Amino acid sequence: MNTILTRICTCVRQALPRSARTCLWLLKIILPISLLVRLLQYSGLLGAFSARLEPLFSLIGLPGETAIVFITSIFCPLYAPIALISSMGLGVREATILALMCLVSHNLVVESSVQARTGSRFWEITLLRIVMSFVIALSLHWIMPRDGWGTVGVSAGAEAYDSLRDVFILWFVSSMKVVFTIVAIVTALMILHYILEEFRLMKGLSNVFAPLMGFMGLPRDTAFLWLVGNLVGLAYGGAIMVEQVEQKKLSCKNGNLLNYHLAVNHSMLEDTIIFVAIGIPALWILLTRLLFAAAVVWLRRLYDYIYTQHQQIKI
Repeated sequence: MNTILTRICTCVRQALPRSARTCLWLLKIILPISLLVRLLQYSGLLGAFSARLEPLFSLIGLPGETAIVFITSIFCPLYAPIALISSMGLGVREATILALMCLVSHNLVVESSVQARTGSRFWEITLLRIVMSFVIALSLHWIMPRDGWGTVGVSAGAEAYDSLRDVFILWFVSSMKVVFTIVAIVTALMILHYILEEFRLMKGLSNVFAPLMGFMGLPRDTAFLWLVGNLVGLAYGGAIMVEQVEQKKLSCKNGNLLNYHLAVNHSMLEDTIIFVAIGIPALWILLTRLLFAAAVVWLRRLYDYIYTQHQQIKI
């Protein structure tokens, strides 16, 4: 027992410095972006930009100003759009739709590059993720009840305030709430990551999840990398995924199928926790991504089957 506690304490000591560096990096992203949004609200520029995109985003039940959040998510890690969402005072229904769009299409340059090294094409995966963001958003707009939802983040935007001093106060108070939440989550996840590595639990967990692969249309030998993609994420788990493919532990064909799933659904633990922390319902995030990811894989398998049959007929 003492040995186990010692190993856990070692994991905590190793995780804390890395967690501190990660949190500092995140704050450098979150604080300037959230301040910029407040100033854009106050100046009226955000409202003008939103008006131009209102017709497109109204089709999926979102106000035009949320386009900035989605565009930001494409180029940045999730913490940047989270800072924006928490600054806009959206309803929970709208924030849930927007959160799922960002969950599917975020940090595309980095994550699609990782997937391009594990059996898929960069632009194919990138296009798939963007298209699926709007497919999921439109589906949720049809399915989710219209009434009975609360509000995410602050209830008033900066345009409602009369002076820059009030805008800065609003920004500081709302940002600190997000900051404390993120520091706690990142630290806990970093410790968990070190514990999983120290006790070599990833392989054991992958065996537990292997039977679920069939339901999602995936081969059993993808279980380990599926777990890596969902516990560690594509950006942080990319090195492990590339290594597995390079060592021929996973074929390019099966790697491509796995990438179709991970394009829609990855980093389930961290991504779900950070969005739940700002008020997004967990079940809507988890079940929606799982179901659409399974659907995408099965459609890809159907396409491959039809294509193979067509080629055989031609021969």
